[in-house]
Amino acid sequence: MEVVHEIDYEIFGGEMQFVEIELDPDETVIAEAGAFMMMEDDIEMKTILGDGKKRRSGLFGKMIAIGKRVLTGESLFMTTFTHIGEDEDTRKVAFAAPYPGKIIPLDLRELGGNIICQKSAFLCAAKGVTVGIEFSKRLGRGFFGGEGFIMQKVQGEGFAFLHAGGTVVEKELVIGEKLILDTGCLVAFTKGIDYDVKLVKGVKNMVLGGEGLFLTTLEGPGTVWIQSLPFNRLADRIIANVNSDKGEGSVLGRLGEAVGGD
Repeated sequence: MEVVHEIDYEIFGGEMQFVEIELDPDETVIAEAGAFMMMEDDIEMKTILGDGKKRRSGLFGKMIAIGKRVLTGESLFMTTFTHIGEDEDTRKVAFAAPYPGKIIPLDLRELGGNIICQKSAFLCAAKGVTVGIEFSKRLGRGFFGGEGFIMQKVQGEGFAFLHAGGTVVEKELVIGEKLILDTGCLVAFTKGIDYDVKLVKGVKNMVLGGEGLFLTTLEGPGTVWIQSLPFNRLADRIIANVNSDKGEGSVLGRLGEAVGGD
């Protein structure tokens, strides 16, 4: 069994957060490509294939790992950061959120060692935590759940850090308790949660509601993490404003364009 490294951390910022992780000598943290922000001296950075987990199946196992990364839409590579200094002092390395939102620290030991999350939610984790895929066995959530048949599965006994958009809400559902939400607002849930996607009821709701045709249903027991601003919703608003022909300040905007010759 691979040893999971113990790490200390601190999260900074309000809407654009970063997490600073403190490493003891020989401790390592793994991160998604592009998440790195800054680090102190005596930390060695290495690019690895997948999550770096040692697999016994040789080349075939490596090919499976590559396929999983492709299916989840992530880079084929991750990065490790290891404290290689000869003294006993700690070293710090920081990873930044990719867009406005919150970083969610999760102690997998307290969550049954396994959580399921949306693609691209994983930011970084202690070495020994693995990042795989979770296939949906239900056609409804597979085709219409916003994440397809595939979500990320994060396993291990150490800390993992996810990122979500806007404000993040943590809900604890008891046995039989249900929660209905927009498909894009689901960030992660523990293994005991029953997750499904269902068609919105009512023709008016479907045609005029503006909330999409499908909603996600979650049933306890377990824990659920929900985001108020899915990235696709944020991107849609930005694209809509970029493509809009309305100048800033309405009339003044039009006047400015005329004066500028546009």
